[in-house]
Amino acid sequence: MPGMNSGLDVDDPTVVSAFKLALLHQGIAAVLLFALLALAWVAVREFRPRSASAGQRAQAVPPEGPARQVLRIGFGLLWILDGILQAQPGMAVGLPSQVIEPTAQNSPTWVQHLVNWAGTTWSYHPIQAAAAAVWIQVGIGVWLLLARNGRLSQLAASAAVGWGLVVWVFGESFGGIFAPGLSWLTGAPGAALCYCVAAALLLLPDRYWRSMQTGRVLLGCFGAFLIAMAVLQAWPGRGFWQGNMRGQPGPLTAMVQSMAAQSQPSGLADVVSWFANVVRAHGFAVNLIAVVALVGIGLVFVAGRPKIARVALIVLAVFGLADWVLVQDLGFLGGLGTDPNSMIPMLLLATSGYLALTPQPGAAEAVASAPAPAAPAPAPAAPGPAGSQHRPWSRRLRPVSLIAALASARLGTVMSVGAVGVVLLGAVPMAAAQASSAAAPILAQALDGSSAPLNSPAPGFTLTDQSGKRVSLASLRGKAVLLTFLDPVCVTDCPLIAQEFREAGLLLAGERSRVELVAVNVNPLYSRVSYLQAFDREEGLAGITDWRYLTGSQAQLQPVWKNYGIASETLPAGAMLGHSDAAFVIGPNGRMLEELDFTPGPGSAATVSSFATELANAANQALSQS
Repeated sequence: MPGMNSGLDVDDPTVVSAFKLALLHQGIAAVLLFALLALAWVAVREFRPRSASAGQRAQAVPPEGPARQVLRIGFGLLWILDGILQAQPGMAVGLPSQVIEPTAQNSPTWVQHLVNWAGTTWSYHPIQAAAAAVWIQVGIGVWLLLARNGRLSQLAASAAVGWGLVVWVFGESFGGIFAPGLSWLTGAPGAALCYCVAAALLLLPDRYWRSMQTGRVLLGCFGAFLIAMAVLQAWPGRGFWQGNMRGQPGPLTAMVQSMAAQSQPSGLADVVSWFANVVRAHGFAVNLIAVVALVGIGLVFVAGRPKIARVALIVLAVFGLADWVLVQDLGFLGGLGTDPNSMIPMLLLATSGYLALTPQPGAAEAVASAPAPAAPAPAPAAPGPAGSQHRPWSRRLRPVSLIAALASARLGTVMSVGAVGVVLLGAVPMAAAQASSAAAPILAQALDGSSAPLNSPAPGFTLTDQSGKRVSLASLRGKAVLLTFLDPVCVTDCPLIAQEFREAGLLLAGERSRVELVAVNVNPLYSRVSYLQAFDREEGLAGITDWRYLTGSQAQLQPVWKNYGIASETLPAGAMLGHSDAAFVIGPNGRMLEELDFTPGPGSAATVSSFATELANAANQALSQS
């Protein structure tokens, strides 16, 4: 899909180095944040111990139910694992083309357009986007682990729902639910949707987790879902009953074979390859086992009887783990895996539903024996409407109130605030980057390397521009000049370079009176002004006031090419010339400051914008030095 591929290798050293450096800096910031919060908490408690009423309020919080605990801790650990997987060196460049694009390739056109927009957005700022994915997911995971209850726990669950939906829609293409071949065995309806469901359940008030009715509803819904997946698995014509279809692997066989081909330990690859052969030879039997298992487990869960639900949960665990290994290949092995796929989240959801259905020994007694909250002492009426007993936020945010709250808080609560900071550590730079329509210059630097600094007088010339006027380099003194060399009949690199200069001019609109964009013709066979004008119309450059496309006779042009080191040759089967691609930055004082190697790469929107940003930055730097 257009926009996904930046033309860079996923292991490009320039991008990988920048990504690692960004993670290092943000990691240091995260460690310092947690250290400062811990020191502040210790210091405040040392010099201002908690009040007795605060201690009583802390002890009065009822214990967390095991069903909710499984969701909170299990998915908290999964979020952290996903964040670690997002830190793979190739993720900055590779996620759009190797993760996002493959998930959408069989989806409807409207899904592909939506996902392509997300992939292109990522490719404009790959370092900020990749680092943000790491810290947002790690931060959400740590936040869930630390915030056991209360408002912070609800906020953590809300953040998980929001980010999970983003991943499900843009990263998993709605979990493939709009694509053919939807199957629970291969990961439908998407791991990220399971994360969203779990986080939404964590938003339920505590009283729901103390009711067996919650367990019945959860297991019933999960059972109905499994039955629906069984119907899809058994539906005639979808190909799951055949290991081979007209001499080609069936859908399930193809999935397992693709997993076996991924980079992984040889022992696991042998097991997955063996299972691919089993599916190919006995596709009907394998699918029959899957359908029967899903229907049977689903019906037991819908019935909601604890004793047989336990057996069904065990069967689901065995069946699910076998599928996780043999079909999903652990989810994250090979390529750029971003999560362990759907099976582990599914098992966590099922386990939580079963625990909510089953009363835990001593749970009711623990709730009943929890001390009742001490009656708060009458507080002075806050300014505001008569009868208002709530302190306004202006008072809560006073230093004295904040210190008192810190002194009475648990360490886990304080550290969960640090986890919020980790989420913001990723989200804020990404949001700031996305606010700019210009791509980061890292793509241009990776494609063409760093610029060569210069400090010498720019060779002068006098040529004719596209409107027939004589223009000399000396006449442009006092302005920053961005200079390149173009062939007016070129149909490969030159149009791309022209677009990069055009976009650079838009970025420099505020400095239009102090910057000139200049191109010199490199094709003596097409040196007339009319060819330059046709090129400008074709590339949308006509009418741009700070754009000058210069030409002249061969005798006038050759010294310019020689002085700027531009080599060219006539290509066979056409009049277009092959020539070196470069851009020069000339300061207002007439001295050359930089030479940029300007091979434009694949011509995606992101690379064009990246080269334009590099040009605009170079022009601004030249102006700042004048």
